[in-house]
Amino acid sequence: MRRNPVLILIAEDDADDRLLAEEAFAESRLGNELRFVQDGVELIEYLRRAGRYAEPGAAPRPGLILLDLNMPRMGGQEALSVIKADPDLRRIPVVVMTTSHAEEDILRSYDLGAASFISKPVTFEGLVEVIRALGHYWMEIVELPDES
Repeated sequence: MRRNPVLILIAEDDADDRLLAEEAFAESRLGNELRFVQDGVELIEYLRRAGRYAEPGAAPRPGLILLDLNMPRMGGQEALSVIKADPDLRRIPVVVMTTSHAEEDILRSYDLGAASFISKPVTFEGLVEVIRALGHYWMEIVELPDES
């Protein structure tokens, strides 16, 4: 297990889903710091330390991004495309976590460079199980680049 838990950045426009994610992480007992952005535009600003994230320390680099597809201003797939085209950001693993089950969304997400595609569970218990599995895989098994 890593000595310093990686920061997880969650791009999710729905306030209730953000709260559920926060509660599921707490229930899963993962010690990762969570940060939230509300759409793709804010996600890219955060990652590039622009706008309200320009102050030093306002936007620590995430080790993992959880990305919803259906967001206003800039959707998840467009944001994923921007991230994977940027040499400074492309190594950050992006896990698409969305309500979609559409084959088109799955294929396009992987084509754009998503590390995983997960359809959001419909129950809180299911979400906790998914978060536990994500934590185990991404925080204990996978070697992530240290780019802090």
